[in-house]
Amino acid sequence: MSHYETNLDKNKANHVPLTPLTFLKRAKEIYPNYEAIIYEERNYTWAEVYKRVVKFASALTKIGIKKGETVSFLAFNTPEIFEAHYSVPMTGAVLNTINIRLDAKTICYILDHSEAKVLVVDRQLHGEVKKALKTLNKKITIIDINDKYADQSKLEKIGDLEYESFLNTGDENYQWQMPEDEWRAISLSYTSGTTGNPKGVVYHHRGAYLMSTGSSVAWNMPNRLNFLTVVPMFHCNGWCYPWTVPMLNGRTICLRNIDIKKIFELIDKYEITHFGGAPIVLNMITGAPESDKKKLKQKVYVLTAGAPPPSIIFKKMRALGFEVMHVYGLTETYGHVTQCAWNDEWNNFDEEKQNEIKARQGVKYPNTEGVVVLDPETMKEVPRDGKTIGEIMIRGNVVMKGYFKDKEATEKAMKDGWFHSGDLAVMHSDGYIKIQDRSKDIIISGGENISSIEIENTLSKHPSVSIAAVVAKPDEKWGEVPCAFIEAVKDKPVSEKELIDFCKETLAGFKVPKKVVFCELPKTSTGKIQKFELRKQV
Repeated sequence: MSHYETNLDKNKANHVPLTPLTFLKRAKEIYPNYEAIIYEERNYTWAEVYKRVVKFASALTKIGIKKGETVSFLAFNTPEIFEAHYSVPMTGAVLNTINIRLDAKTICYILDHSEAKVLVVDRQLHGEVKKALKTLNKKITIIDINDKYADQSKLEKIGDLEYESFLNTGDENYQWQMPEDEWRAISLSYTSGTTGNPKGVVYHHRGAYLMSTGSSVAWNMPNRLNFLTVVPMFHCNGWCYPWTVPMLNGRTICLRNIDIKKIFELIDKYEITHFGGAPIVLNMITGAPESDKKKLKQKVYVLTAGAPPPSIIFKKMRALGFEVMHVYGLTETYGHVTQCAWNDEWNNFDEEKQNEIKARQGVKYPNTEGVVVLDPETMKEVPRDGKTIGEIMIRGNVVMKGYFKDKEATEKAMKDGWFHSGDLAVMHSDGYIKIQDRSKDIIISGGENISSIEIENTLSKHPSVSIAAVVAKPDEKWGEVPCAFIEAVKDKPVSEKELIDFCKETLAGFKVPKKVVFCELPKTSTGKIQKFELRKQV
């Protein structure tokens, strides 16, 4: 054995389990009187946030919540769900944030499958929640969030306890425990499955800590930033920013609902510097009426993830004063694990080429050990030619522990020592990844692979197209052909023939959509297009 390993062991002085809970404790100790969270007229300092969090954790333990049990939250982006990212794990329990747009059946499934002991829920969501609770075959403690900024026409009491009253039953001197093992679960997020029941993705304290530190480096996030919560905090724990921002003594400004006029107002009032959002949100920002927009006082940094955004979005956002960075990740990877890190030499390219590069998924985050494009059959890297399609595979400390109570699915996802994303991509000569499609979205026409994303990018360049989504349409001759669904720009009519002719200008004939449907596209709560709904139509 090496001398470096002899009598040089881990001990309490040199090895402490990593947990993002320490970020809040540090903020409270160093910056107690700095503004931490702002929501409408509610304004909390770090000392106040810490006190509220500790009291809520204490209140949970008083009603019997124990280490390893599940506490669910069904809430909008308000201070309560931010606080939950600390209060729940302070008890040793696991935070389960649930998508607010889910139906009663799925909510019931998640509460049952997660073995939730407590559900904290916004009263505006009473309709689906009450239906879910009727079919839930177990007792669960319900705590209501009674927010005066909720839609008052939709409010109804759900449980016997109310958030603020319950919080005040807790002890502000409660001695919460650090996790004795950084591998301990901190949160549980359910995937938005398109078929069957959603899968529960388990995060650990170590991964949450490393995602927070890696995010700040990858995005050049400074201390004292002003962060706007556009990404729902139920989605991948808000891409882990409820843990990242306190580390930087940043202010979190809560946005309850996606309201573009409100986004511009908050940017102006609080000098917002950073926010994240799906491409659909960026599309809404650039397409907003001039009366809703405000001229930016400073540059605003934006992360976008989800379906790869059309390159035209980058041009439109830059014109308004936003600097957009494209990132990529999954629920299973704590959110983003790749970024389109910019190289200065690209500044010499023309704007169209720059925007094309910005639409790539890019290279791995500093907290990610491996992101590669492999042939899923041979598990060998694809050539770096920008053409050969393989599957994105990921390795590192920000890959989930696994799927909750699903050993088979976990083993399948982690086969051969890599997490299999299911996303098909090419690798460029410079090592930058560009997604071609989800494996289930690739169109195979006459034996040729067609990227639906390539067609969507082309369609989105037409001035009359607001959003485009392309899926495979069954065809007797070719097996499958592309079918485009279009949300048109208001007051800019366009015909099916015009769009097909527009595609013919730049796309190979077999890639041109054979049919165009005009409609409002079905979307998830995070702005992703629900292509499975479109496939049903064709």
